[in-house]
Amino acid sequence: MDSGDRGLPTKVLKSVAPGTPLRSAIDRILQAGSGTLIVIGDENEMSPIMNGGFEIHCEFSAPRLSELSKMDGAVVVSKDKKTITHANVHLVPAPEIPTSESGMRHRTAERVAKETDSLVIAVSEKLKTVTVYVDNINCKLDDIPVVLAKADQGLKTLVRYRLRLDEEISRLNALELEDCVTLRDVVSALQSFQMVVRMFGELETQVSELGKEGRMVRLQLDELMIGITDDALLVIKDYNRARDRRQPEKAWEKLGRLAAEELLDARRVAEVLSYRGDGDKLGKEIKPRGYRVLSMVPRIPGPVIDKVVRKFGNLQKIMRASVADLDAVDGVGKIRAGEIKEGLERVFESSMLDSLI
Repeated sequence: MDSGDRGLPTKVLKSVAPGTPLRSAIDRILQAGSGTLIVIGDENEMSPIMNGGFEIHCEFSAPRLSELSKMDGAVVVSKDKKTITHANVHLVPAPEIPTSESGMRHRTAERVAKETDSLVIAVSEKLKTVTVYVDNINCKLDDIPVVLAKADQGLKTLVRYRLRLDEEISRLNALELEDCVTLRDVVSALQSFQMVVRMFGELETQVSELGKEGRMVRLQLDELMIGITDDALLVIKDYNRARDRRQPEKAWEKLGRLAAEELLDARRVAEVLSYRGDGDKLGKEIKPRGYRVLSMVPRIPGPVIDKVVRKFGNLQKIMRASVADLDAVDGVGKIRAGEIKEGLERVFESSMLDSLI
């Protein structure tokens, strides 16, 4: 499962997000000034560490869970969150399991999460906090206004990153059409792509935590991310020197695995594209194959773009090709050849206008 900076898997954050029955129950418990331990897990797996309490097997609902939480012991809920199986249970996890917590309830919660494949939620009546434990991860849930404020700030940052990326792409367009792209220009564009995607990942975690409260943020995120990954893959496909350059996803995945400081190192990013050597190579002029610019021409299928690129080799040769030259490419045809020629001219004119603004 994917996880964000909060540490908790996205699936877990979604299960305790506002609007879910589980979060409604937690909110009721906090409002009542109560504290409790809630375990979401398999009844058979939990059995060896459960002592006493009541076996009830009633249908799960927020009011029932909040009422049962008024008793001293833990409440156990089935993994599918459809049934409350036990209440007022004393949990006895192995004492040798290490824990960083100090309070008895939270120590028990952390040990149970480590010993079993369960999601454990500790609600503190004194501190009015909710701590979620799963595997070796634990995290306090922020109040919704706090998460909303963080999401709003993150969204503003993402907008800035997206504007910078758009500027990088406009600049790359102009450089490609003028045949003066350097490796540094390509690296800079890919760094911007990754910054946008990584910021999006952080915001996705916050949106998951917000649940139904994050619908507007989600809409804005989706709009900002339209075409990002596809465009990044096309840039890689244009410039990757690796033998597997027809599979740009591999290079994109490698970029995604770079640490933050590695991503800021232009030479390290260049290595992902199989440009290795001294720093002077960053100023070396390189030629795009033409995949990305051809993709801007409407109604040109991917297989046709592949054939055109294989025939001419790079964007400049494609730009100089006549309609007859393009027509000679297998699968293009005279009508489509004219569309490609006109489309490339429009892209060139648009790029020139953007560079003047």
